[in-house]
Amino acid sequence: MLSHIVLFWLKPELTETEVQAFREGLEALKTIPTTRGVYIGTPAPTAPRPVIDTSYSIGITVLFDSIADHDAYQVHPAHQGFLKRFGNCWSKVLIYDFM
Repeated sequence: MLSHIVLFWLKPELTETEVQAFREGLEALKTIPTTRGVYIGTPAPTAPRPVIDTSYSIGITVLFDSIADHDAYQVHPAHQGFLKRFGNCWSKVLIYDFM
């Protein structure tokens, strides 16, 4: 199984409506057939510790059965459409992929 974790730092000038549309855009990625599971959320209110980074705005974890499924997700029209529509909404993005 491959875990694909993406953390977004949204631009502070986004309106609440724009942030909601961004989240809905992430939710739409659940329709891509090669995903095994998709989880979306904001930083959890866990106790602060030096090793925890809560500076991001929203994150998504997508699980895949294989790298081939991940690769198919990357070029899927829904994913490409998300990038085109929302790519200007973040100031920073970090991706962690692991198996």
